[in-house]
Amino acid sequence: MTYDFDQLIDRRQTESSKWHQEAADVLPLPVADMDFVSPEPVIRALRERVEHGMFGYGTLMPEFYDVLLAHLKTRYDWTVPAEAIVMLPGVIAGFNLACRAVAQPGDGLLQQTPLYPPMRRVPGNLGLQAHTMSLTQQANGHYTIDFDAFAAAIQPHTRVFLLCNPHNPVGRVFQRHELERMAELCLRHRLDICADEIHCDILFDNHVHVPMATLDTAIANRTITLMAPSKTYNLAGLQCAFAIIPNAELRERFVAQRADLVHRMVNILGYTATLAAYRDGQAWLDQVLRYLQANRDAVEAYVKSHLPGVTMHAPEGTYLAWLDCRQAGIPGNAPRAFFLQQARVALNDGLDFGPDGAGFVRLNFACPRARLMQALDRMRGALQTIHDVSGV
Repeated sequence: MTYDFDQLIDRRQTESSKWHQEAADVLPLPVADMDFVSPEPVIRALRERVEHGMFGYGTLMPEFYDVLLAHLKTRYDWTVPAEAIVMLPGVIAGFNLACRAVAQPGDGLLQQTPLYPPMRRVPGNLGLQAHTMSLTQQANGHYTIDFDAFAAAIQPHTRVFLLCNPHNPVGRVFQRHELERMAELCLRHRLDICADEIHCDILFDNHVHVPMATLDTAIANRTITLMAPSKTYNLAGLQCAFAIIPNAELRERFVAQRADLVHRMVNILGYTATLAAYRDGQAWLDQVLRYLQANRDAVEAYVKSHLPGVTMHAPEGTYLAWLDCRQAGIPGNAPRAFFLQQARVALNDGLDFGPDGAGFVRLNFACPRARLMQALDRMRGALQTIHDVSGV
């Protein structure tokens, strides 16, 4: 079927966190879920499951593993044994459990900033030390990895590297040679790797996602990979994710951290939706990716033409634009507050992603294009007030 992603749906009449955390006149473009209806096969499967009327404790049926493992094989040529899959209520729980499984309080956690705020909070959650290295922003806004800085950030008590790929917020889809270099350094220093790959299916311009654990057996044996259908198929509220841990000993340590959480907190409707999405959701995904890429291109063109002093590099993956507002003359270099107050547009504050996010905002472009353009027009008007006052 053909999906209409231009449809404007009122989410204020639901429990949407994105649409209830700001005033009614604010257009919200922060929280990373989509303002699109999820795939019809998912909705149909959920309806059929609800109509059954019984919601007791569940278990994964063989078809679930068949579908999930076939997805990994088809998409990434990754052959995974069923026992390597560990279900989770979400990726955030997953990377906290993973780091607790391989590190002790006082150990170090290697991170690349700017970085998704819940990932930045892991050291504080677990009593670890944050060993950070900044991604390098080039003149055109593209981010690269300084491997000398990566190596220098690894200290004797660093135990784990927390990778985000595709990267949130900068939108990089790291290439194989970059992953291989990071993996080489992790192996050399005997670091385990937790790879948050939740955005792995949201890719543009023929970019290819390479799961870190597929590089070679040695890396697979030290890697906990986290994936979910939530970003891909707009299912975040159904709380279903999974870890892929081929190494049995590492998997046992992961599960032992909180067995009740791992085994029982994925609700039965999350299972139902995940199965339907990976089995029958490809047509929806193909269409939404085309729409998202057009939205991304529209944001890039609008920023270049109509938002003076704001720049962005088109993300290679994710539906998140990382806007550099440092040259826009915004008072106090506080663009999030400025656009909220002056444009009534809510964005994510770059500072939440680390000190190197100062002067940036993150914009979620997974929404109907009319709403996206309305928000950008508001931002343009707000910036114009600065230039009118300054006489530019």
